This record gives sequence, C-alpha cells and structure tokens, in this order.
Amino acid sequence: MTDEKNSISIAGLQATVDNWIRGVGGGYFSPLTNMAVLTEEVGEVARQMSRTYGDQTFKPSDRSHFLADELADVLWVVAAIANQTGVDLTSALMNNIEKKNLRDKERFKK
Repeated sequence: MTDEKNSISIAGLQATVDNWIRGVGGGYFSPLTNMAVLTEEVGEVARQMSRTYGDQTFKPSDRSHFLADELADVLWVVAAIANQTGVDLTSALMNNIEKKNLRDKERFKK
C-alpha cells in the first residue's frame, strides 16, 4: 500500500488523466476507441491473473508485464471514458455502493 502523501482521490485521478490527455497526450480518443482500449487493458489484467494466480504459465514476452501496471492502465482508461462522457466517478461509485448495500445487506450473510 502507499502512504498518505502518495494517495489520490477519484476526482484527483479524473483531473490528472484529463490534464495529461489535454496536455501531453494531445487530446482524447473517441469514446468508442477508448472502449476498445479498455477491453484490451482488461484482457491484459486477465492474462496476468491467469498466469500469476491460475494454471497458465508465462511466456517469455509476458514476464515483463506487471499486474499493478495493468490495473493502473484500466483505471486510466476508465477515468478517460468518465471524463469524456461527463461521469463523476466519485458520485457514481458512492451511489453504486449504496445500491449494493441496500440490495445485498442480507444476501451474503446466509
């Protein structure tokens, strides 16, 4: 885990991604392209998980990939999609947690 000085809020993540894309990156890809990129990045997470925790073995080309980096790529693209579609991920996540609390408060106790 990281310490407090290295933490970032969800709003901070969205702002950091937006600033980078507009500055260094030169602009956003289309939402559909970002959806394809997200799918690719989730596939990379799946590859790492299956080789690290599952029954598949690493190929030499897979050894240089790290799960933390792949998960960060997923977060990056999710933030980019949220930014370009007007989604406040902080509110969305809090609402989603509340929905799960209401829906599932007894479900997993049985």
